[in-house]
Amino acid sequence: MKLIVCVKQVPATESMLAVRPDGTDIERSGLTFIVNPYDEFAVEEALRIRERIGTGEVTVVTLRSHAAQKPEAALRTCLAMGADRAVLLSDPAFEDGDSFTTALALAAALRRLSFDLLLFGKQAVDDDEGAVGVQVAELLGIPHVAVVNRLEVDAKARNLVAHRQIEGGIEVVEAPLPVLVTCQKGLNEPRYPSLPGIMKAKQKPLEVLACHTLGLAPDTLGAAGAKLRVVRLELPPPRPPGRLIPGDAETQAKELVRLLHEKEKLI
Repeated sequence: MKLIVCVKQVPATESMLAVRPDGTDIERSGLTFIVNPYDEFAVEEALRIRERIGTGEVTVVTLRSHAAQKPEAALRTCLAMGADRAVLLSDPAFEDGDSFTTALALAAALRRLSFDLLLFGKQAVDDDEGAVGVQVAELLGIPHVAVVNRLEVDAKARNLVAHRQIEGGIEVVEAPLPVLVTCQKGLNEPRYPSLPGIMKAKQKPLEVLACHTLGLAPDTLGAAGAKLRVVRLELPPPRPPGRLIPGDAETQAKELVRLLHEKEKLI
């Protein structure tokens, strides 16, 4: 069974972010980058499916969307977790695009690869769009099931059953292979790369695909082909300083109730 996981390298969530002077993006130089946390659920699920059926190949694919990124590190992390193969889409034409141009490049690469199941994280924690996986499915003309937190794959019957949390219940969806699934928190608990896995990952080759290899016109990709444009990016306003209420516990409680009632109108 051929399982492909598409991952994205994103700034670490504890990073201190600053907006570029032109206001169109964050300052990416000097940031620490990690594998998108939702994509880790997708990688772990692919590895578990391979282990359950006892055969198969797990391939991870990523795209360099910004010059400051080092997506090779993200791919090495996935290989250290247990993935068999890694593919990097790297070309200046891919950079600074939107979800559509990213999906266009990924779909072109995936057409070159044999797959039964495509796995994505439900969204990337940097832009929170949650659009790339669904757009890839549409471009490939295959079914998709989004925001899945339980997955049952029957390789012999070539179908899967996916469980999705909805308001007030669980939705169960059945789909034939090939299919694309976006993964949600709760699907599994991603494993940590082992030391032997890390050492082996350093020796595994990375397949690099450029724009011309995929047969795509540069003006349809990246910033040139983007359908969306960031007009301005701003940090949220600083929070006002907190207020300390003097006195003993009884005095503080009474004053707090008064403030919430008279000033904040919350009670």
